[in-house]
Amino acid sequence: MIENPESLAQLADDELQAVLLEGVSRTFALTIPQLPGALYPAVANAYLLCRIVDTIEDEVSLSAEQKKHFCSAFIDIVKTGDHAQAFAAELAPLLSKQTIPAEHSLIRLIPRVIAITHSLDSAQIEALACCVETMANGMPVYQALDLHAGLKTMKDMDDYCYYVAGCVGEMLAKLFCHYSEEINQHREELLKLSVSFGQGLQMTNILKDIWDDAQRGVCWLPQDIFSETGFDLANLTPATDDERFRLGLTHLISIAHGHLQNALTYTQLLPSHETGIRNFCLWALGMAVLTLKKIKENLNFNESNQVKISRNSVKATIIASKLTARSNPLLSLLFNLTSRNLKTPGWQYSLVSHTGQ
Repeated sequence: MIENPESLAQLADDELQAVLLEGVSRTFALTIPQLPGALYPAVANAYLLCRIVDTIEDEVSLSAEQKKHFCSAFIDIVKTGDHAQAFAAELAPLLSKQTIPAEHSLIRLIPRVIAITHSLDSAQIEALACCVETMANGMPVYQALDLHAGLKTMKDMDDYCYYVAGCVGEMLAKLFCHYSEEINQHREELLKLSVSFGQGLQMTNILKDIWDDAQRGVCWLPQDIFSETGFDLANLTPATDDERFRLGLTHLISIAHGHLQNALTYTQLLPSHETGIRNFCLWALGMAVLTLKKIKENLNFNESNQVKISRNSVKATIIASKLTARSNPLLSLLFNLTSRNLKTPGWQYSLVSHTGQ
């Protein structure tokens, strides 16, 4: 069904977005429906818009110049709602077979996705457009870099994480504040913590996918962290067996843990009765903690499947979140118990998140 955009186009908006989400991200297809009905359309639509930008950036058949062109054009389309049909007609035939069928369908259905965007409240549209603009302007910068030896500094990693995830966190915080005046009372703190929340999730994905990326000649790790341990990322291969690399990896795990601690604080600022929003946050947070824990326990791993959490772990995360979602003390206890070994003793890194916008 996902491979037939014509049949998908007949679905109602919420059903269409649910099917598209299922095709491009099972994780978000699971978590977004936990949100209140008033938030679901906007958040589902936001994720699809971000996935369109990701698809453009990941498409191997497009040159850096073409990617820049499509990203720039897409920013205007999200802002105005105009020219979506022509955009989809131009981009869709250029996608290669390396792009999954669900993303082919998503690109062909851009006019419908954009129509849903512009059926939203104006404040919601503004939050989505701001996120897409930040992401679409920031991500192409990295297309021009030689990443086989990693990023130069931790700040570079912070900036990258902001463009691909931190700005999404900001957008979600804006949508939550728009949804609830009670939540809006913590707006400034939530916006700041949301960037760190996004970075924690993105760093976890980067660490999990180190070796998959290395196979493509790409490394998103920061050299300055590894310079402190005496390892040169230019020498990184799936065959690497070096204690200096593993020491740098434990430092990054500790930094990611600090960001996830901020994610917990973010979630605890949300009203306890908003269990849907809390669960949306907690499921992502819980799965990230368990993934980091698995990486820490298997520092010699050389492919992502070795540190991928099991379906039982996902189910356990969901159950634990539902049981503790209303209680901040219980959430702190659960977080501390599951993540207690993720800090690097005697090693400190100041968590400086991107300033955002």
